[in-house]
Amino acid sequence: MDLSIQDVLGLLGGVALLIYGIKTMGDALQDLAGDNLRKLISSLTGTPVKGAIVGAVVTVIIQSSSATTVMVVSFVHVGLMTLAQGFAVVMGANIGTTITAQFMAFSIQKYAIVAAVIGAFLTIAGKNRRQRQLGSGLVGFSLLFVGMGMMQDAMGFLRGRQDFFLIVNDHQVIGLLIGAGVTMLVQASSATVGLTMVMASKGLLTLPSAIAIILGDNIGTTITAVLASLGGNRAAKQAAAAHVMFNVIGACIMMVFLTPFSSLVSRTSDEVARQVANAHSMFNIINTFIFLPFINPYTSFIRKIIPDDRNDIAGTHGKSYLNPNLITVAPAAGVDAVRKELVRLGWIAYGMLKNCYSILIEKENKLIGEVLMAEKTIDELTHEIIKYSTEVGQTELSSDLSLILNSCASGAGDIERIGDHAENLVEVAQYMQEKKQKFSGKALSELNEMFTLALQAVEKAFRALETENDVLSDEVFEIEPKIDQMERVLRARHIERLNSGKCEPATGVVFIDVLSNLERIGDHARNLAYIVKDVERVHSKQNTKQ
Repeated sequence: MDLSIQDVLGLLGGVALLIYGIKTMGDALQDLAGDNLRKLISSLTGTPVKGAIVGAVVTVIIQSSSATTVMVVSFVHVGLMTLAQGFAVVMGANIGTTITAQFMAFSIQKYAIVAAVIGAFLTIAGKNRRQRQLGSGLVGFSLLFVGMGMMQDAMGFLRGRQDFFLIVNDHQVIGLLIGAGVTMLVQASSATVGLTMVMASKGLLTLPSAIAIILGDNIGTTITAVLASLGGNRAAKQAAAAHVMFNVIGACIMMVFLTPFSSLVSRTSDEVARQVANAHSMFNIINTFIFLPFINPYTSFIRKIIPDDRNDIAGTHGKSYLNPNLITVAPAAGVDAVRKELVRLGWIAYGMLKNCYSILIEKENKLIGEVLMAEKTIDELTHEIIKYSTEVGQTELSSDLSLILNSCASGAGDIERIGDHAENLVEVAQYMQEKKQKFSGKALSELNEMFTLALQAVEKAFRALETENDVLSDEVFEIEPKIDQMERVLRARHIERLNSGKCEPATGVVFIDVLSNLERIGDHARNLAYIVKDVERVHSKQNTKQ
């Protein structure tokens, strides 16, 4: 049978529908997971076993091992996870991506239309966003099988031309290279797996040849991590190299044992498509179990090949967590990046306040320069956070993630204002130094008390935000009224001292100015604590749904 344009279009259309169905299903699953996905991504930095498990679960949700590995490269780049932790997640991602192949191996094309009809109805007539996203997921799920069916029909012209595949069936190494090349080209490993299933099912490929292509597919999928690491630091390149070598070494070992491995796989099912899917899963599970006990020596070996950059030390200047790759691969990761950058910004502001305390109470005027430099850093980072938050907000976020993102973006403004108040306090110190003024012992004692309370509120607010601890946020709400009350009491006392002549008028004005700045800092700490309340509200709502 001759090749026609219709056959080519059918094949390309089937591949396109398959890729689009996977993306649609992944987007729907991410939306349905909501903030649970953000929390799951935050928990990636655990033990190797936990990292592998969480990596697999995240990949199943977002339907892309490439997306998970891009996250890993980004997290290693900013120092959010070690190379060993990142490698564990990559191994889990390799296992998680095989679930899609298991779905595709089901022969339920004739039922796919039912899922499409139900999904389309929910997408159009769903009463809420959750129902509409569920419908979208069902449509994506059905497109997997529609795409597979189109590919099977389009390959009908090859039924009598098995000679095209003789070279692959006789030389499995060529199949390995083809699998790697096709996956690098389309950057969608599931498309390569789907094509391989169809060709093997039609008898065009022997099982060993199909497995060789699948092994090559596992090598080809690493290209995404490599591309993501190109603009990164040495740590990011180490993470990408660990992924590449892991899949290459595993594929080479399996090629040596291809015949017995194929024999083992053939016993797992009578259906060829299922055998191919099982080979995909078994290879990645076996590869993970081989490498898992040797994570530390393996990552040490990677670091010898690509040595650490001793000059690449994270400082207080510039953004750390706001990696643009995260927005593309998983908006939930982008939301969590905003929260992490916000916490980092907060600790810079807290350091400013502690220095202000030392300057005003302990006369450590040498710290003035550090405070002014930190204030500029806070202004720059606030701008970066707002800009990044806007970009994340333009993606398809769930209502829960949108609430958290907007709260964090608003919190950046509160931290910037804390930085401004700290700058005001430094200006007070500079003014007093210039005018050779000083507070009385009583005034210093009162300021020490007020300062201590304000520092407590700010520190608890940032720790609450960092750990998402609702108890700590409640403590901030308890401290903030005390700051207000203390400001009123100390203001009244100072006015009494002014009236009785116990305090100089010029110093009295400065004292009131310090009290006012500290009181407003307490207000901003309270606003930051409300972010944790928003997060807790989202958690409670999701727990109720479950």
